[in-house]
Amino acid sequence: MVDQLLREEVVSARRIVVKVGSSSLTTAAGGLDADRVDALVDALAKLRTRPDAPEVVLVSSGAIAAGLAPLGLAKRPKDLARQQAAASVGQGLLVARYTASFARYGVRVGQVLLTAEDASRRAHYRNAYRTLDQLLTMGAMPIVNENDTVATAEIKFGDNDRLAALVAHLVRADLLVLLSDVDGLYDGDPAKPGSSRIEVVHGPEDLAGVEIGSAGKAGVGTGGMVTKVEAARIATGAGIPVVLTAASQAADALAGRPTGTLFQRTGSRSADRLLWLEHASSPRGTLTLDDGAVAAVVHGGKSLLPAGVTRVEGEFAAGDPVDLLGENGHIVARGLVNFDARELPRLLGRSTRELAQELGAAYEREVVHRDDLVVLRG
Repeated sequence: MVDQLLREEVVSARRIVVKVGSSSLTTAAGGLDADRVDALVDALAKLRTRPDAPEVVLVSSGAIAAGLAPLGLAKRPKDLARQQAAASVGQGLLVARYTASFARYGVRVGQVLLTAEDASRRAHYRNAYRTLDQLLTMGAMPIVNENDTVATAEIKFGDNDRLAALVAHLVRADLLVLLSDVDGLYDGDPAKPGSSRIEVVHGPEDLAGVEIGSAGKAGVGTGGMVTKVEAARIATGAGIPVVLTAASQAADALAGRPTGTLFQRTGSRSADRLLWLEHASSPRGTLTLDDGAVAAVVHGGKSLLPAGVTRVEGEFAAGDPVDLLGENGHIVARGLVNFDARELPRLLGRSTRELAQELGAAYEREVVHRDDLVVLRG
């Protein structure tokens, strides 16, 4: 009865993020499979015919994979430069294919390319939300992908499963649907006899003893079951239920039928940008805190002041993400720093009042403001 109610909750979602992986859109040779793209578009377009039609954001992999064959590449390259070149060619092909397919239903599409750096900075984050929200308001289908043509190893999301979870939180979605080439999460290797599909995951305790597998696999994609479970953890922890199923079962999943695996929400929505700061940012340096500052930041909900910092490491500019460490070297929080790395050493251990008197009013501020800081749970 409870599980049926959960599936009814899926049907009642008013805003949905759907993520599809490269392997569900491409041929074995790496080119786009028009029939697979059309089948996905058919399922998404069908939602728009319902009287209570939900809004949908599509997070689509496939740019690099689509660019392999046109560039004469037999498989996904390992070096970043050729990956970026393949993405540059493939992204246009991918969006053109979606544009043509959605045009069959009179639906316009809008391309939104994001990097992790865009997502963790306040102004960029707000712009991303406004763009996506306006596209939905105007009846267009936003198609989101990581901007692989410019993303470096240091500023990549890592995989589009995690990107989809963060986009779901960004647009305040009611549901995240992860489409793959596997029809759900299994309690063992799905290729082996005796393995069973897990229909509902109520929380982390349901995954104890489950063999999730490796993070990556050969082929055109970068994700695996590990990345999907991690994406589900991020989304459900932010109050968003997740359905994981095969792309071929997209229509059934979106209709609320008991297909795939349903991950039940485990938390409530947090401050939007802080989720991105925790899961999408790459720290450019570290600040070591004394015990008093650790207590103030972790347990007191306070900002980090210069007086509590004992050591600075790394090369970073004001506005960059940095990790905050205790004296034992353990990471306790992450935040956006208000000073360049070269400025901080002369500020350490000093009060903001003293700094303002000596250096001017610009220095009477926090090293990391509490609104730009997230405590990391170990």
